Amino acid sequence: MSGNVSAASSKFPKSKHLLKHADFQRVYQDGRRQFTGNLTVFFLRRTVLLAGTTSAGGPRVGFTVGKVLGGSVERNRIRRRMREAVRLSAQACEGPVDVVFNPRKSVLTLPFAELRDEVARGLRLAAQRARVAPAK
Repeated sequence: MSGNVSAASSKFPKSKHLLKHADFQRVYQDGRRQFTGNLTVFFLRRTVLLAGTTSAGGPRVGFTVGKVLGGSVERNRIRRRMREAVRLSAQACEGPVDVVFNPRKSVLTLPFAELRDEVARGLRLAAQRARVAPAK
């Protein structure tokens, strides 16, 4: 029974989302990127100046799903699958890091277990490499 027993406690809270355009731009311009099979992962360690947010200790995640990946139905399905994979893999990433996932169209048909593993690998790589990234 998967019902609504843990639905409220297992949501992906807004405090863990990257929502502002400026945050996405900062990650793209100042951060680094890592390619996995079906995803491009952009990441940037948050500085002390941004630590005033409620999610200062943990990762914030955003998704870029462009029109080239299909119509709105396909893009929203990709976004929902990605969000669920991040929710299930969030423990793979610790520390103040902003992550933006840019999926490929193959994410739409990829078995969910593989997608979850790839997202977890991307989060781990982002956390490890953001920790040792040189300061700009």
